[in-house]
Amino acid sequence: MPEITIYLTSTCPYCNMAKNLLNGKGLTYNEINVGGDSALWAAMQEKSGRSTVPQIFIGEHHVGGFDDLSVVDRSGELDKILAENA
Repeated sequence: MPEITIYLTSTCPYCNMAKNLLNGKGLTYNEINVGGDSALWAAMQEKSGRSTVPQIFIGEHHVGGFDDLSVVDRSGELDKILAENA
């Protein structure tokens, strides 16, 4: 199982939807709450090139936000990404 990391905030509905999608697939993940921590937020922006949450990584593969995660899940690409990063 590859390491999955989600950068999120506690008040973000898209973050909750991303977690629900991953939970529904039986996947475990690490949460990094960037809310209220400017250093963590800056690190997330540096790593992802984006300034919104959630930002999801599978291993070193940047999936993107919830919409991106949802698209790769529906297309079957998520399973390939998981296998490639295992």
